[in-house]
Amino acid sequence: MDIAVIGTGYVGLVTGAGLADFGNDVICVDIDTSKIEALQSGKIPIYEPGLEAIVARNVEEGRLRFSTDLADAIGRSRAIFIAVGTPPLPDGSADLRYVAEVARSIARLMKGPKLVITKSTVPIGTGRMIEEIIAESDHKHPALVVSNPEFLREGSAIEDFMRPDRVVIGASDPAAVELMREIYAPLHAIDIPFVVTNVESAELIKYAANGFLATKISFINEVAVLCELMGGDVQDVAKGMGLDSRIGSKFLQAGPGFGGSCFPKDTAAVADIARRYGYEFRIIDAVMDVNRRIKERMVQKVTDATGDPSGKVIGVLGLAFKPETDDMRDSPTIPLLNGLQRLGAVIRAYDPEAMSNARSIFSDVTFCGDAYETADGCDALVIATEWNEFRALNLQRIKKAMRSPVIVDLRNLYDPKKMKEEGFEYSSVGRPPAMPVRTSAKVGE
Repeated sequence: MDIAVIGTGYVGLVTGAGLADFGNDVICVDIDTSKIEALQSGKIPIYEPGLEAIVARNVEEGRLRFSTDLADAIGRSRAIFIAVGTPPLPDGSADLRYVAEVARSIARLMKGPKLVITKSTVPIGTGRMIEEIIAESDHKHPALVVSNPEFLREGSAIEDFMRPDRVVIGASDPAAVELMREIYAPLHAIDIPFVVTNVESAELIKYAANGFLATKISFINEVAVLCELMGGDVQDVAKGMGLDSRIGSKFLQAGPGFGGSCFPKDTAAVADIARRYGYEFRIIDAVMDVNRRIKERMVQKVTDATGDPSGKVIGVLGLAFKPETDDMRDSPTIPLLNGLQRLGAVIRAYDPEAMSNARSIFSDVTFCGDAYETADGCDALVIATEWNEFRALNLQRIKKAMRSPVIVDLRNLYDPKKMKEEGFEYSSVGRPPAMPVRTSAKVGE
């Protein structure tokens, strides 16, 4: 099928590449000329494992193109995916101006029947808004509007697209459902579940899913606080919880709070949606409040380990909100570094992929080339993102580089007992702290 994907951000680019890999002829469109020129020259503007390879393969095979020509893309395509941003407004609601602009462009430029699919995360009622915009146009060509929310995890988006847990299709016309099944035929062939519902339900599914996952994260982070107060181990508690099939083990890893492009924005949006319908979504409101307080608490956790941080050098390993991405949006490291700097700390930092984005956010931070350079001369080292390369550090090399052997592990990557044996003052999230083993001098020495 001839498909246009409007928007070449994270969702649009992964969607376009994935649909092309399914055998569709896809043209990805963006008004950002520099981004399109970069894509046309083979440069991928985001870091996502596997994305560069799948884009290159489908460009080479002629199924994937990039363009700024919106009229051409709309005119030649049977299906049009809307994948533009829906950033949060100050009140937490989703900004739909870009979605509305695309809908007006489709209405103005379409020259025949179209299938219009919202891939962007949008509040309930957006599909109806798109239908109304197109229906008010002069040409009166029919358009079938579908909600097809994405469930892509940064760092594993290609696998999520190619083998998703489910495909959600929200449509009011059976013909639209059949066209969507045609687009996603390879997934239907491998028995991926298809959830077919109305547009409003499909629009809510994405928000409800992310809200629930954010709730699990905030819940286990509060359990971690309780563990620290009473001497428990949050990892043991999470394991005991997760083995209950009604709960499951995913998203029960205690840490410095959630961030990224989805959870903060989507929890705020679903709370706003509820308010607009006259309902107070108290659980979601509490989830956002807990997440804010957990992020603030991480600053206190570091100062508890270091004492007064004024003038002290603190190294930070990891800046992106999660591993396998360069995304800094709402990363827990932002309030962490800002809070430590306000207290007078000197910051050294390293991230395998997010350094460029981090430089546009932080000032007066020394960015380093690896973990060992970051540790050099530090009074404390903070593990803030769970990149695999931080899981097996040469601890004696780290210790030798540091001024004081203090590690604050906000991702619980290391065993407190081992860190104690290695001579570190070690603290983590929801687990008892460990002090180094002091070796007494032998008699006669």
